[in-house]
Amino acid sequence: MLILMGNIHTDPLDVDAFARDVEAIRLSTEAEEGCQFYGIILDHRPTGRFVVAERWQDREALTAHLSRAETVAFLKTWGARIKSDLQTYEVVAEVPRSG
Repeated sequence: MLILMGNIHTDPLDVDAFARDVEAIRLSTEAEEGCQFYGIILDHRPTGRFVVAERWQDREALTAHLSRAETVAFLKTWGARIKSDLQTYEVVAEVPRSG
């Protein structure tokens, strides 16, 4: 399992447009095989900061997501207009929480 966590920063003037475009691809992304969680939410409007949390079954699922036409088009639109600070974590064991 892979977990992506971090922040995306965009110009504060672009916050609403970016949030709209994220929402436009969210449902189809969540329906992708191997997508276990997908969330990009506005964290701080004045600085244009969004929090990213994604969980993918494996690297192949994430690679397939990044290769989708919809994802490629999204990144083509926003890639040069955002700054990403994302980390990818490979989970080797999941420990259930009790309580």
